[in-house]
Amino acid sequence: MSKPLHDLPQADPTHFRVPDPQRLRPGLVSSHAPRILLLYGSLRPRSFSRLVVEECARLLRAMGAEARVYNPSGLPLPDDAPDTHPKVVELRELAAWAEGMVWCSPERHGAMTGIMKAQIDWIPLSVGAVRPTQGKTLAVMQVCGGSQSFNAVNQMRVLGRWMRMITIPNQSSVAKAFQEFDDHDRMKPSPFFERIVDVMEELVKFTWLTRDVSPYLVDRYSERRETAAELMKRVNQSAL
Repeated sequence: MSKPLHDLPQADPTHFRVPDPQRLRPGLVSSHAPRILLLYGSLRPRSFSRLVVEECARLLRAMGAEARVYNPSGLPLPDDAPDTHPKVVELRELAAWAEGMVWCSPERHGAMTGIMKAQIDWIPLSVGAVRPTQGKTLAVMQVCGGSQSFNAVNQMRVLGRWMRMITIPNQSSVAKAFQEFDDHDRMKPSPFFERIVDVMEELVKFTWLTRDVSPYLVDRYSERRETAAELMKRVNQSAL
């Protein structure tokens, strides 16, 4: 029930809603394992962002989630191939399948890598009037060749917000990543590993908490006022 809008003449009473806390308590709660897609940002034979993602996938499975890792090798540059390219189709299908994501990139020249950005750019902001990533959870992580930095995770947070994802508060930045893995490419016990456990635990919790109510969380007054055709025209980026 909404209060009278006598002091808000610019608001459309047909589409104005008072947030309802009962809508945040779904009647039917999903029981399947949380579905998490993991992306990494380097194609080197011994990619430390890939090794971190593989450790994350093990942790997620141990926590009861279903984890899938996308291999970006062979993914074309955005706009350099049609979206029917097999690697693009694979990425988009995984993005649609996922209820949450992990993005892990090396920091290169003070930023995330082009490989990381290309994957995110191939995930459509919209398909018609539907936003495939909207309301899904996201954890951001980076690996560093030297001292600890946060440039890549900060950039990925901006991208997560742009993709309308629920980016969890915790994050991980692994300094001198080459020192953190043993000869079997497994991460050594350390505060860096403990932080990764923290991040994955938080991601699973946020995914459980939000996945059944995400449509309500991202239901917006401005978009309720638009027709589907108007919304599709506004958010469709294919012509840019």
